[in-house]
Amino acid sequence: MVRVVFFFVMFLGLIIGVLSSSRTEGGLINPSQLKMFVDVLPDMPRIKGFHVVNGVFKSKSLKIGMFNKHWKFHRDLPPTPVFAYGTSKHRATVPGPTIESLHGIDTYVKWKNYLHSKHILPLDRTIPTAIQEIRKGIPTVVHLHGGIHEPESDGNSNSWFTGGFKEKGPTWSKKRYHYRNMQQPGNLWYHDHAMGLTRVNLLAGLIGTYIIRHHDMEAPLRLPKGKKFDRPLMVFDRSFCVDGSIYMNSTGNNPSIHPQWQPEYFGDVIIVNGKAWPRKKVRRRKYRFRIINASNARFFRFFFTNGLQFIHVASDSVYLEKPIVTNETLLAPSEIADVVVDFSKSKSNVAILANNAPCPYPSGDPVNDANSKVMKFIVKKKRELDRWRVPSKLIKYPSSDLSSASQTRYIAMYEYTSATDEPTHLYINGKSYDDVVTETPKIGTSEVWNVINLTEDTHPLHIHLGLFVVLKQTMLVKVEEFKECMTKFNDAIKCQVSKYARGKKMEVPAHEKGWKNVYKMTPGYVTKILVRFSYIHSNVSYSFDATAEPGYAYHCHVCIRKPSNVQILDHEDNVMMRPLKLVK
Repeated sequence: MVRVVFFFVMFLGLIIGVLSSSRTEGGLINPSQLKMFVDVLPDMPRIKGFHVVNGVFKSKSLKIGMFNKHWKFHRDLPPTPVFAYGTSKHRATVPGPTIESLHGIDTYVKWKNYLHSKHILPLDRTIPTAIQEIRKGIPTVVHLHGGIHEPESDGNSNSWFTGGFKEKGPTWSKKRYHYRNMQQPGNLWYHDHAMGLTRVNLLAGLIGTYIIRHHDMEAPLRLPKGKKFDRPLMVFDRSFCVDGSIYMNSTGNNPSIHPQWQPEYFGDVIIVNGKAWPRKKVRRRKYRFRIINASNARFFRFFFTNGLQFIHVASDSVYLEKPIVTNETLLAPSEIADVVVDFSKSKSNVAILANNAPCPYPSGDPVNDANSKVMKFIVKKKRELDRWRVPSKLIKYPSSDLSSASQTRYIAMYEYTSATDEPTHLYINGKSYDDVVTETPKIGTSEVWNVINLTEDTHPLHIHLGLFVVLKQTMLVKVEEFKECMTKFNDAIKCQVSKYARGKKMEVPAHEKGWKNVYKMTPGYVTKILVRFSYIHSNVSYSFDATAEPGYAYHCHVCIRKPSNVQILDHEDNVMMRPLKLVK
């Protein structure tokens, strides 16, 4: 009887949602109505986070705003209302401008909020959110994902602010963020991080690329460089209504508890650098692509239909020790693959970058035509001299030495459900974000974290400030027995985790064995990682006070419910996130 009532409620909610969407947004557009490969791939505006004075590199102050505007995602779509980053409303783009910085040269950014008081997407006030009592604008705060910098500039979820800083979150402290750029060269990306609004603010368009370059370390590599041959590709999915607006379901999966919370966002149109299924002409030579999966929930498994390969040179924000060649590459939301593609090896004049990741990943529905295509490369026939190369050795960083670990921690992921077995909230170590800090690593140390995934979801775990190496992944045996003990005691040692973590081992892909800031935590597995709380390229201490308020965080970027194949959960917003506080 309970199941009958549940399915009736879900069916009724679906009908109401569809009717509501049709009335207010004009109905959902069929992606087959949009012709592929008609828009040229944009190169987002590039802003230098430094300037040159008398031949010397100097720090620079930038002002970047968040604006309401309209954006053309496709030639045949009406302009779409979005939130966009830019130095002005006219120059604002989706994604935002690519910020290029130099190692050792400070970049200052004053992030300014010009957003109106009404959101362009449905909101759910029943989850912990910055918007509960807001009356003067949409709260935002910017997190530079992968950045190693002071806590005050990290974009703490409670450091949000509205237009003109009229209203501010409890941990807000400064208007101008300070990015010291003292870390290793690599790829970062910036995005909104406001409490409870991350998923909708990102969907609205608040994303952008940030690159740290290091001339002395990178020049000898002779990898493809320059605006023509070194291109960020920010890939994400969206659905659209016939009026051009972004479609998001307004009915929650658990409406009696969360009326709107439906964080399973899968769009049916694939966007690259702000255009749907774009095209790009390339010459028969090497190109470097910094591919960022900026989707809320969709995994991408990229491959070329004509057999071209990916030469991985970096993963997330860190170079690999040596290049790794693959035929395909899997990216979870928020992960970055830094690859070289040699178009001189193309046997055809067209190369389609495609995707075959099931949705949800890994055991969901196969991709359809709309989301199996990503973009089209038109390869020129004429061959030419190519001076770029991929060296046999890249950049070597200190190895993952377990003897350097000062402490071992156990990080357990829990899922809580309603009577109808629908998720209501998710906790790490059985605690909410507002509970007392329990992870307090010492600056300059390494720690072993055993991440125990007791949920049925795959969790891409992101640690602010810390970089980590995945050491091993071990399946739990008698998982229900272990889960019962953990639910009762919430203590991995007392529940003898070593007794249960003795199943089969899962191999870490070769191109993901280096330092990372995101990794996919498999359900029913214990994933052992070595986390480093210092710069990995030198023995120099942090160039800032990492113990200052409001501290940092670690969280799930997005999560997948595996067995039912119907549920994607944005656990960061509800509320699979914990504070991280460094000590001296």
